[in-house]
Amino acid sequence: MSMTESFDVVVIGAGLAGLQTARLVAGHGLRVLLADRKGSLERGVHTTGIFVRRSLDDFSLPPAYLGPAIRHISLYAPSGRRLDLESPHDEFRIARMGELYMRWLKDAQAAGAEWLSGATYLTAQPHEGGSLVEFEIEGEVRRVSARFLIGADGAMSRVARDLGLSANRQLIVGLEDVFEGGATDSPPRLHTFFDRRLAPGYIAWVATDGHSTHVGVGGYPGRFQPAAALKSFRERAESIVSLRDLPVAERRGGRIPVGGVLPRLVCERGLLVGDAAGAVSPLTAGGLDPCLRLSELAAKVVWRYLKTGDAGHLAAYDGLEFRRRFRLRQTLRNVSAWASYNPLLEAACAALRLPVGRQLAARVFFGRGSFPDVNEARAAPSATPVQLKPSSARLSR
Repeated sequence: MSMTESFDVVVIGAGLAGLQTARLVAGHGLRVLLADRKGSLERGVHTTGIFVRRSLDDFSLPPAYLGPAIRHISLYAPSGRRLDLESPHDEFRIARMGELYMRWLKDAQAAGAEWLSGATYLTAQPHEGGSLVEFEIEGEVRRVSARFLIGADGAMSRVARDLGLSANRQLIVGLEDVFEGGATDSPPRLHTFFDRRLAPGYIAWVATDGHSTHVGVGGYPGRFQPAAALKSFRERAESIVSLRDLPVAERRGGRIPVGGVLPRLVCERGLLVGDAAGAVSPLTAGGLDPCLRLSELAAKVVWRYLKTGDAGHLAAYDGLEFRRRFRLRQTLRNVSAWASYNPLLEAACAALRLPVGRQLAARVFFGRGSFPDVNEARAAPSATPVQLKPSSARLSR
């Protein structure tokens, strides 16, 4: 690769959002560079990898990388009192994310995307109607030009900074251990614990499907020590599934944005997807379904913009519109952050055992409202005026 090689689109970050966007954009015939600081996508996975029913229904996820279906959920009050819920549908499946990432990387390359691994993103400066992007690779600075830059670089996105877009402010941190195998004498189940001592403002969880077992904690940073909380919770989790004979495959952790989709996601030089865009449910912090949906829209918007040079197409990628559809969940998230005390959590869990409460719990955990549908109707250039300077450059191929 030359120091000044040019691309239509440069995607920073090869998690689920970056891979999905890169392979879709490349499929439109644009010249795409996908870059990530990791040498291998099978290492350093940050997500538990639970796909919800809506994703399983709407997207072609390779079954070979998905575990058995989960229909059962158990909710635990701080006292340990348990509420069991069962869905008539296959609600969740846990993916082997490293293998799925590698499959989608091959798909992106087959679509024409070029892959740059071990590349630490440094900065992107305005350059000839696009950006001059700098990476550090083995101690040397490499530069490429991009007509459009896509930030899929996580909750603390540096691309957002360089494009002058919105940044995530409200974050929780999660930490989990992944074990090989699990209970085989009971149906696959997601266990969810509400206890501010273990997970202030969020939850602790055990997800087991017989193929793998995930034991984790999450909460607001500054209110707990994740490693100590996870150690304590692993002892408690032993009452649910025996962990002593299960080999530990890996430890995962990272920041999770819970402030909702960011208001300013796009400008004439680039846009944000995935965690960088805050595309996570504010209440449940489920991020894989929002990631897939927003990335699909992003790919269409980018292709139309670069094909026509009309910045009006970018109006379809409207963070403010998405935020409006999350008002209830954001309100509940704010209440949860304020009222995460065990007596209140105990009372809330008691209310969930009532008929109306069970219906509410089933709606939250089994509903299809993880992320609003993205409507392409707003993609027409005349739909919404935007103050963006259109690019006059032509497609490179």
